[in-house]
Amino acid sequence: MCFYGKNTKIIGFTGLLLFLFIPFQSQQNPIIKDFASVVCGNKQFDIYLPLLKNKRVGIITNITGVVGPTSIVDTLLALNVTIKKIFGPEHGFRSDTDAGEKVNSNTDVKTGLPIISLYGSNKKPSKEQLEDIDVLLYDIQDIGVRFYTYISTMCYAMEACAENNKEFIVLDRPNPNGFYIDGPVLENKFKGFLGLHNVPLVYGMTCGEYATMANGEGWLKGKVKCKLTVIPLKNYDRNCSYYLPVRPSPNIPDYGAVLLYPSLGLFEGTIASLGRGTDNPFKVVGFPGYKDTSFCFTPYPTEISKNPKYKNESCCGLDLRNDKYITHHPHCLNLQWLRQMMQSYDKEDFFDKNFNYHAGNAELQVQLKTGMPINEIRNHWQAGIKIFKKTRKKYLLYPDFN
Repeated sequence: MCFYGKNTKIIGFTGLLLFLFIPFQSQQNPIIKDFASVVCGNKQFDIYLPLLKNKRVGIITNITGVVGPTSIVDTLLALNVTIKKIFGPEHGFRSDTDAGEKVNSNTDVKTGLPIISLYGSNKKPSKEQLEDIDVLLYDIQDIGVRFYTYISTMCYAMEACAENNKEFIVLDRPNPNGFYIDGPVLENKFKGFLGLHNVPLVYGMTCGEYATMANGEGWLKGKVKCKLTVIPLKNYDRNCSYYLPVRPSPNIPDYGAVLLYPSLGLFEGTIASLGRGTDNPFKVVGFPGYKDTSFCFTPYPTEISKNPKYKNESCCGLDLRNDKYITHHPHCLNLQWLRQMMQSYDKEDFFDKNFNYHAGNAELQVQLKTGMPINEIRNHWQAGIKIFKKTRKKYLLYPDFN
């Protein structure tokens, strides 16, 4: 259940009971488990190495694709797997590029293997790029948000494998935001790389489960079906979140940013800075001229964020590094931050053309602008979420959250 303190109306005796119940709900905050408590798909060699025997292998991975401290690429090469090439998603194989920055195809210095970028104009492996492989492995740590583009990369690759008669294997990983479902369901009008399918903003599935759903529901282009195998997790608890051993992308530095990302990612479609170019990306948000100057930050060029929004300009706004949203997660998105920042901006262009593609609809922007109470906004999502949950249930590989 989701509670918004500033937007919950408490009326009479029933409201009093609700008020008294809220502190008890905080006990349902997800336990944060160590990543090592889960056995990821990539560690289960006894299951998937036989599937790679005498086959030419391609790997879609990045810096998160590690077995312990070692890259999945280096691990499999040491086990004499025939790897032909590496495919890198947004941010590249070594995750050394900023969000939206062009990722070039090149050669991995350590292994000498060709790296094919799956970002920019080449989001889907071509027939020519798959000619010399028999099976494509997917090993990337996701954080369970529709517009976090790794699942789009995965699904495009599944389409390519289906079209070219190649096998596709997902080495499953835990979803640190997998303990809840929330947000508007994507409408067809706004489908694209930021969201390919009609799912909520936070969908509560692992990448292996999502792949099974996309394949089983006929969501791949032309309703093609790929030869899909998911190497499942062991000891995964969907009621929990997990500390990730490696940054899932350059500007998601730690556990707090992982939990904040579903809500703060919506600011990508606004005039606000999300702290790129500071030590706290996706944990602060602001812009020049924000009325409350009690917290400010200045973005500077860094190795990762070479040209951050409002470079060298002082931005004031919200410091969420120690917010209760992290320590007492409400199992839902926080829209209050978005509304608060919007109301402090005196012009009409707070939202840009990308906002609706992040939200998945055109309604959320209008609802925020017209002052619709947040609990009413959330009510508008429930019918779509209910339909999605029925579909989702068919493809769960692990027990659902309570």
